[in-house]
Amino acid sequence: MRLKGKRIRTGVIEVRYLASLLRHARVGVIVPKHSHSSVERNLVKRRLRELVRRELLPFLPSLDVVVRAAPSAYGASFDRLRDATRRVRETLEVRETS
Repeated sequence: MRLKGKRIRTGVIEVRYLASLLRHARVGVIVPKHSHSSVERNLVKRRLRELVRRELLPFLPSLDVVVRAAPSAYGASFDRLRDATRRVRETLEVRETS
């Protein structure tokens, strides 16, 4: 089965997005185990949710977005995750205007 939509990859996250029929954006966060504990997984998940809330949602048009953590996200600092989220936002803004 081939997935529709577009993909943006950074070193720590992968983002897939697709135009939505709704008038607002929807975002899902996926943090696979990658042989890490639930404590580590929940930390990455909380960080990504907060970054999506602050860095992505206010700027998203009506898109369905899935943010998936890469294995390297477990060792990434909050600042590195924020930089990756901002790069995704900038890429989405560029693609939106073109």
